[in-house]
Amino acid sequence: MPSTRSRFKESFRSTRDKIWKKRLERVRLHESFHRSYREDYERPLEVPGLLHHAMITFRIIFKNWKIFVPLILLIVCANIIFVGLMNEDTYVEFQNTLDESSENLQNGNVGNVAKAGLLLVSTITTGGLTQGMTEVQQVFAILLFLITWLVTIYIVRHRLAGHRIKMRDGLYNALTPLISTFAVLIIVLLQAIPIFIVIITYSVAVATEFLNTPFYAFLFFVFAALLVLLSAYLLSSTFLALVAVTAPGLYPMAAVHTAQDLIAGRRIKLIIRMIYLIFVLAIVWVVMMLPLILLDLWLKSMWDWLQGWPFVSLELLTMTVFSVIYFSTYSYLFYRRMLDYDD
Repeated sequence: MPSTRSRFKESFRSTRDKIWKKRLERVRLHESFHRSYREDYERPLEVPGLLHHAMITFRIIFKNWKIFVPLILLIVCANIIFVGLMNEDTYVEFQNTLDESSENLQNGNVGNVAKAGLLLVSTITTGGLTQGMTEVQQVFAILLFLITWLVTIYIVRHRLAGHRIKMRDGLYNALTPLISTFAVLIIVLLQAIPIFIVIITYSVAVATEFLNTPFYAFLFFVFAALLVLLSAYLLSSTFLALVAVTAPGLYPMAAVHTAQDLIAGRRIKLIIRMIYLIFVLAIVWVVMMLPLILLDLWLKSMWDWLQGWPFVSLELLTMTVFSVIYFSTYSYLFYRRMLDYDD
């Protein structure tokens, strides 16, 4: 009979061979500092155009409105209970600031459309939705975002497969990979460290007036650009891993490796899709929110007793939840196209 030592060696060789077999099956580009030729890393990917991708996402959401509308209402209610709405005083403060600024203009008045647009932009860019949130509220906000992300992908996956499901099926079954998603998010935080370094060093550079010298400012720009590019390169594959890990039975590192294989040689396509997604959501926000803000301004100018009612805060929260659902559906469709194309 073989000795214990020989059995251990044989088991070690078998495990090592399995690991190397998996490594050889993976897509690995730019393994060294040698020049990579285009034919070595170019990987074709036939996917629909940008506009078609955006419209298909809208069609899936609107076609399944009986599932997504209750989901939006549920997440909005949960957000109001556990996180809260944007403080109405913040919104009123934006209005007062605009009114005071308009007095300095030549005509002394800002049109309602311009005022509504500035209110929308200032509320989003200054973090009006997240101002005054405690640490506990931030944790609940992240948890609700992940729940919306997982439930949406679960619903879209099963609807594309032709399954007849309800919203409760997503709530009961979609949260299984929640721990795996948190594990991938830890990898995301590690890969975002270069961006955090840029933010910290920029704050220090501004405080010490280091950027006042043009040469030093140029050096800092090169340093920041390299670190941001490094994080963008790493995060592009891990972002797809957040989609891949929602598959039943897929472990976090397996999802990361799968995403790295899918995205290899295709990062530019993903970045273009994400930029176009921001453009589409910006148009949706303008089209949906401007009329609502104008209506809010008109109603509150007619009836003083409506002052203080958080209509705009509720509208902003609803649009935020819709944007998360659209973002999740959009991302899963692109991931699904890549996976089907390779298969």
